[in-house]
Amino acid sequence: MMRLPSRLAVFLLVMAGPLLLVVFPIATFLVMSFWRVESQQIVPDATLANYAAFFGNWTYLKTFLLTLLLCAEVTAIGIAVGYPIAYFIWRRRGRTRYVLLLLFIVPLFMSYIVKIYTMRSILGLNGFLNQVLVGAGILKQPSLLFLYNQTAILITMAVIFLPFVILPVFLSLERIPPQLMLASADLGAGMGTTFRRIIVPLSAPGTIAGALFAFVLALGDFITPQMVGGPSGFTFGRVIWSQFGLAYNWPFGAAMGTVLLIVALLMIVTGGILAGKQRL
Repeated sequence: MMRLPSRLAVFLLVMAGPLLLVVFPIATFLVMSFWRVESQQIVPDATLANYAAFFGNWTYLKTFLLTLLLCAEVTAIGIAVGYPIAYFIWRRRGRTRYVLLLLFIVPLFMSYIVKIYTMRSILGLNGFLNQVLVGAGILKQPSLLFLYNQTAILITMAVIFLPFVILPVFLSLERIPPQLMLASADLGAGMGTTFRRIIVPLSAPGTIAGALFAFVLALGDFITPQMVGGPSGFTFGRVIWSQFGLAYNWPFGAAMGTVLLIVALLMIVTGGILAGKQRL
């Protein structure tokens, strides 16, 4: 057996990566949120002025609340679209289900910028969506309704984060024992009853995981609002990005980033509790 000093050394080596690459940067980030900027210089003083400035400014709070609403909408669309897709794939037989699953999660391996430019080409004035709507007679001429606004951000985020919803839902459905559905059918339950009483509850952990993926990823996204939102697509992520950019107020940006981190952690913990209850 491995002796205690050797086991301790292996443990420290394993933990060195997460500590240096995750814990230390986050700790530095949290500490910086209590500093201030004076004459374009970061002063390492202990102050709550950054948090007071954030919570005391309605513009920042309003942007934060609207971003939470946007994330909730992205999550709702992701579940409403992603769950039926995952269910459809799961109901296929043999290799077909895995081929279909691969097709839907291929975007996960693509560059984020490529996906955004693809969405811009679809939503643009001469894009695929406008051409379809004009061809169907719904619109008389191409419209910029789908680009450079909040609607464009919502559609783009919902599409880009959809694979993050489909995959955990499918994996959760895949773990449901077939015997349960056979037993349900033997007891006289129809497909609707089986779906409502067995499939939905047992797939809830995957659904919650998919919802968390969509919400948290949308919460910290600043590239999508920048690329497809235009001047009107101002989200909390863009506000934080601006503090680390032109504003050069890193402590204030760190404070807002800390608020974002706390919200994300609360969502993850809440989701974990809900998923744990579903497994009982």
